[in-house]
Amino acid sequence: MFEFRFGVDDLAATWFAYSPLQEAVLSLRTRSAAARYPEQQPWLARWQSRYETLDTALLESLIAPVGFVPDFLTPRPSGPRPDFAAELARLADTPPEVVRADVLAAYRGDGSPLPPVLAGLVDDPAALTARVAEALEAYWTRCLAPDWWPRARSVLEADIAYRGRMLSERGAEGLFADLDNRLCWQAGVLRLTDPHPAVRALAASVDVAGRGLVLIPTLFGLGAQTDITQVGPPLIAYPARGKATMSEGLTAAHRAVPHGPLAGLIGAPRARLLVLLATPASTTELAHRLGVTPGAVSRHLGALAAAGLLDRARHGRSVLYRRSRLGDELAAGRS
Repeated sequence: MFEFRFGVDDLAATWFAYSPLQEAVLSLRTRSAAARYPEQQPWLARWQSRYETLDTALLESLIAPVGFVPDFLTPRPSGPRPDFAAELARLADTPPEVVRADVLAAYRGDGSPLPPVLAGLVDDPAALTARVAEALEAYWTRCLAPDWWPRARSVLEADIAYRGRMLSERGAEGLFADLDNRLCWQAGVLRLTDPHPAVRALAASVDVAGRGLVLIPTLFGLGAQTDITQVGPPLIAYPARGKATMSEGLTAAHRAVPHGPLAGLIGAPRARLLVLLATPASTTELAHRLGVTPGAVSRHLGALAAAGLLDRARHGRSVLYRRSRLGDELAAGRS
């Protein structure tokens, strides 16, 4: 069990962020554990030919068999919405002794031997870091950035918007109870309990001590997780709400036109948007999922919002739309 102990002002300094670098690294889990990430498999198939041109031996060695990741690969975000290039630059500047220690700690906790590609580089951590940074940059540029990341970013933005609402409406206890079943908040202490014996063996008690706890949604967590070594400022990654929707828009079935009373009342395009907006999404994201132009989506969103069927709020650089209570009631009776 990990315990995070909060002082009087620490809860006020708790904040949310997502990390494109973390998502890039953790996405590599989907290759060895496909059954755990069914929503990602259509994406993997989409970029498989590009992935095969990369430094795949090194990339796949970054995930230990049980799923552990060296901590230097997933640094705590410097802000709510960091840039991938900036995060990669921070990774490249990791002190060599930290790189070596983190790699060994990940595989020691996993109980597995180092794969040959890491065994040949771990004693030259500067060279290892440079090769990792180069491999991750190529993976991001060729596979993730063109189509996958805009969709992923929209899901992560929607999660953060929802969590902010939960905190304001239900307080810390309600927020953490809803965040993940591995987390428990009681009397100023946040407890993270992991079912895996290897993780339980790494248990620690952490004083937040004015450093601020950052909560990071991820599409590749099966439960809340924290750093293996706990040597840096505290962070917790947790499964993003709505991650199961990642494959929407990649299948013909999702683009099917809704039928029934709802489509007859407001038209098929607006009915389709109303059904999708059970979870928040941006105009760009909806256009991508439906295979239409952002302009077309924007016109329909404006009409639905004017009718009181949608709520909208700005989050960072995006405006997210979500069904209002009236929209929920109308969608519930669509069939």
